[in-house]
Amino acid sequence: MESELKDLNPKSTAPQTQPPDPIDDGSAKDDRPLLKSDSSSSADAAPPPVSAAIIDELEKKYAAYVRRDVYGTMGRGELPWTEKVLLAIASVTLVPIRVAVGMAIIVLYYLICRVCTLFSAPNREEEQEDYAHMGGWRRAVIVQVGKFLSRVMLFVLGFYWINETYRDPDVDGKLNSEAESKDQCEAPGRPGAIIGNHVSYVDILYQMSSSFPSFVAKRSVARLPLVGLISKCLGCVLCPAGVKVI
Repeated sequence: MESELKDLNPKSTAPQTQPPDPIDDGSAKDDRPLLKSDSSSSADAAPPPVSAAIIDELEKKYAAYVRRDVYGTMGRGELPWTEKVLLAIASVTLVPIRVAVGMAIIVLYYLICRVCTLFSAPNREEEQEDYAHMGGWRRAVIVQVGKFLSRVMLFVLGFYWINETYRDPDVDGKLNSEAESKDQCEAPGRPGAIIGNHVSYVDILYQMSSSFPSFVAKRSVARLPLVGLISKCLGCVLCPAGVKVI
């Protein structure tokens, strides 16, 4: 009996063989860190200083996203109580006024577009329908009034002034060849495309007030009340429902 207990005793002095190392087939989880700090460098070492040129480049690159107001750098700061009270008052007084004035501007521009498109057949190509082919005084009225009312709409929404920044290719180090620069100078009015970060409908109003371009929009926009006729006067390129507009 004692001999059997000795055989079952886990603290037996019998030599134990180590199990063979498993073959690494990629299925085992490796908890080791991917990045290891250099042993020669101290953990409390200060990061290298950032040059003024890099800071200036970052400020130019992300200037459109930086806010210098009570809402914080990226608009996600904690608001003080005074600002919260002002927002509550504005939500019941200023916001309804802005909505009413904004709708009046849209209706006014719709009526102007309706008058300018009277007795004028739209340009139809497949399922595309627009009035961008119009010329003369009708097109001039649509463009100039559209620019003016778009800027008025921006003012109503609180964009009292807009700072525009132009990037010089010579400063950015992206100067094209001499032949291309010559072509740009000789043909300043050639067609182009504007690609913007479409985060809200405000950029549409700004582009209308600045250059009054044609937009790429969903085909369902042409069927919207008021906005549908305005989009046709803009000469918007309408895409099918299955095409994703970026």
